[in-house]
Amino acid sequence: ARKRRMPPRTVVAWRGRAEWDQVMVGLYCGDSRLQQEALDRVSAWKSRYGPKMPLAVDCTSELIRCKVLDSSGRLKSDELILSYGLALVRFVNLITERKQKMVSIPLRQLAKEADIPIWVVDLRHELTHGKLPPLALCRKGCDVVLDWLRKTYWSRQLGNNLCEESEGEDEEEQEGMEADAELDNDVWE
Repeated sequence: ARKRRMPPRTVVAWRGRAEWDQVMVGLYCGDSRLQQEALDRVSAWKSRYGPKMPLAVDCTSELIRCKVLDSSGRLKSDELILSYGLALVRFVNLITERKQKMVSIPLRQLAKEADIPIWVVDLRHELTHGKLPPLALCRKGCDVVLDWLRKTYWSRQLGNNLCEESEGEDEEEQEGMEADAELDNDVWE
């Protein structure tokens, strides 16, 4: 009998699909306590994974952190604008920088190719080069970007499955999920 060749095992920061699913659901649930628990888990992943952490996970956690801070009522309006602003600027810059080649391509064009609303790029431009926009616009930008990340990255990782897998998940499926979850930044752009 021929031995079936197994793909090389991928090492990731999360324990498995159940933990990945749980964090994704926690980040997007809208309950600030559960969101904070998911953010704590992502922080643990970052400490284990370092610079290999997928950009989408990093961006999502920064944006959710802003929403948690906002719901806490501990920050003033201008502090929230700066917090949302930094997360939005980082999102646009990190998502588009991989597509920049030797020739500089306008951010608006890159955003259009990635199906990111142009007004989000304009918001990033205002945050970077203009006067600070209203908090309501920053909140809306955060919501739009989080929805984009959910559709473009998280749902693709889970195959649109938001439920945890049964405990009897077989090893091959687990390895496949781990490999998929470590999606290279070039792929999900």
